[in-house]
Amino acid sequence: MRFKNQQRGSSIPTINLVPMLDVLMTVLTFFIITSMVLTTQQGVDVQLPSDEAGATEQNSPEPLIAEVNRQGQILLGTQPISKEQLVQQMQAYLGKNPKGAVLLKADPKLPYDQVVQLLGEMRDIGGDRVSLAIQG
Repeated sequence: MRFKNQQRGSSIPTINLVPMLDVLMTVLTFFIITSMVLTTQQGVDVQLPSDEAGATEQNSPEPLIAEVNRQGQILLGTQPISKEQLVQQMQAYLGKNPKGAVLLKADPKLPYDQVVQLLGEMRDIGGDRVSLAIQG
């Protein structure tokens, strides 16, 4: 006796994957388009220098350069000074040169917290015209 399901030469049933792939591609396309629409590009407003800016920078006065050596001494030029004298020199320089800048050159072997503390005290006096000089 033979059952209907056990016919000779019956082939293995196949699954058609094309409709499933169509659905997956549609869903993938939907998510790609949605992500592109919902994400906004963020930009940085950069002001490029012009020829006029270069001419005015050349007319700016020489910066006041204070140095700190490995021992923690503050030097203005070649002579050692105290913090109080540095404050007086900075106030006099910035009063005389409103567009002037004050630079702090620190020894690379000096502990970072000492440099940051002195730079902070200098910024209290000179504001945005005080910066740390780096060696390139």
